[in-house]
Amino acid sequence: MAAALSASPASALTQDGGGGSGVAGRKRRRSGGAGGEAGRAMKLRRGSLRAALGLALLPLLRPASAVEPISLGLAIAGAAASALTGFISYPRLYCYFRECCLQRHDQRAAAALQESLDRKLFGQHLVNKVVVKAVKGFLNNTNAKKPLALSLHGWTGTGKNFVSKIVAESIYKRGLQSKYVHQFVATLHFPHAHSINLYKDQLQSWIRGNVSICPRSLFIFDEMDKMHAGLIDSIKPFLDYYELLDGVSYRQAIFIFLSNAGAEKITEVALDFWRNGRSREDIQLTDIQNALSVSVFNNKNSGFWHSTLIDRNLIDYFVPFLPMEYKHVKMCVRVEIESRGYAVDEDILTRIADEMTYFPREERIYSDKGCKTVDAKLDYYYDF
Repeated sequence: MAAALSASPASALTQDGGGGSGVAGRKRRRSGGAGGEAGRAMKLRRGSLRAALGLALLPLLRPASAVEPISLGLAIAGAAASALTGFISYPRLYCYFRECCLQRHDQRAAAALQESLDRKLFGQHLVNKVVVKAVKGFLNNTNAKKPLALSLHGWTGTGKNFVSKIVAESIYKRGLQSKYVHQFVATLHFPHAHSINLYKDQLQSWIRGNVSICPRSLFIFDEMDKMHAGLIDSIKPFLDYYELLDGVSYRQAIFIFLSNAGAEKITEVALDFWRNGRSREDIQLTDIQNALSVSVFNNKNSGFWHSTLIDRNLIDYFVPFLPMEYKHVKMCVRVEIESRGYAVDEDILTRIADEMTYFPREERIYSDKGCKTVDAKLDYYYDF
């Protein structure tokens, strides 16, 4: 991906097998997209399958003496080959062998997302509730007016990248490795402030070309707090309420933004609840979301600084990731040990959690790295 964006937009699109501009792009758009092609192909393949099976059975309806052995063998072999071709080409079966756009049924994707978050995400009741409802509702909406846009905010190690990975895996079996999932890292793909206009053109071309190929494309933008201000505004037309842009609909696409910006505001709310003797599970989205969006919008060190995406209300949800407490770190350690196939040693588990640094200095409630360094510490204690 890095190479694609550092080169020209045209070469980037060629690497992914498509493009949104030029003659080829227009031909693809006229075809009605992946969904239209699949529907027409299904009808044709059903017809060819029936015809092939009919041809295979025809010799059996005639007297055996009237059929030459060689002719019968060739007829059956040809019919079998034709039937097999039609069967393999049948869209649902085809997608078992090769990745397809809209690979999983929307209800199955939503169920997979819920199950994964319930089992693997700790201490983030707001994230679990908001992300599942937002993604499930969007996937089941056959008449969405705009793409889904989620902005995930919180300290390092609280689970932002992890959740975006789970969302990708719930929609496409290959997850982040899917050709329909596109991940951008600000410091890697957009490093130079003097090249911002080039990045804008490349980003627009990449999104246009890939949504032309697959309407349900997923775009993940990491390190939004390190992105050059103004760059992300170049994708504003794709997140807006347009039915079509140059013959392409973006209403089925999903955009996820990850950022550390706003983490201070989230911690402020969480600490206020703790100091007043209230459980973190009592925190509601309404207690944080508005203050979070304002904080991010006014943060000069954020890619969302005075962004039109926020100003025009094109971000559907600002999702706060609460800082991780001691008990959540222990949960992370336990799951990681189990995932490696080893018996849990409670002494080592506690020792790893104790070695983490916590803040504020007086109360020492929240891990300053969340669960990010758990892997490295396990490597030290276990002889894997």
